[in-house]
Amino acid sequence: MDSISINALESEGTVDIRSGNDKSVAAMDDGEQAKQGPRVDPDAHLVQSAQNGDTAAFDELVMKYSQKLYGLIYHMTSNKDDTHDLLQDVFAKAYRSISKFRSKSMFYTWIYSIATNMTLNFLKKRKRRATTSLDDVETGIQNDPVFVDISHRSNPRRQININELQKQLNESMMMLSEDHRAVVTMFDIQGMAHAEIADILRVSDGTVRSRLFYAHQQLRGYLEEFQGSERHS
Repeated sequence: MDSISINALESEGTVDIRSGNDKSVAAMDDGEQAKQGPRVDPDAHLVQSAQNGDTAAFDELVMKYSQKLYGLIYHMTSNKDDTHDLLQDVFAKAYRSISKFRSKSMFYTWIYSIATNMTLNFLKKRKRRATTSLDDVETGIQNDPVFVDISHRSNPRRQININELQKQLNESMMMLSEDHRAVVTMFDIQGMAHAEIADILRVSDGTVRSRLFYAHQQLRGYLEEFQGSERHS
């Protein structure tokens, strides 16, 4: 499962929070997209077949987007059970609504919009009911070899600090507002371009950039505070 990676542990004062783990949805930046112009929806034939009653075609769409949407929902909820339930609901709603899809946008934009809106609504209802304990935030990704520098494996104390920093970053994500967590998940974890996030959330490109700036400031603040205490320990 994707997570925000730690790419600048040794740098002073800044931490790079770009993940780069999942670029399959949108690997190009906004400028490159503009130069290439409108893209052909690679899912068009499957969508058309599904609209004609071909359940196998819809199953292919489910298989194609299950992992990506699981990552999106999980990083917004930080709860496996909620993620599984929401993912089922997302595809159920998409199946019921597929006949209304008119290809004015890419299919993945449409399915991401459904997933994001349903997750945001769920989070706002959950927030009114109870506050999620940070003790429940999963941090197993911190032990993934991708995030563990070889030079630190031989240094138990340094490894403990790396694990703690990853834990702090994961917990910091849960301290962001729902809207800010959504843009960080899509941009930093899933590699989407600003314009695509704007289409999914149905907000302006400027709003996306503003939310990202604010969220990054918050995350960097949490990490710099931890790194400062680490240097003085």
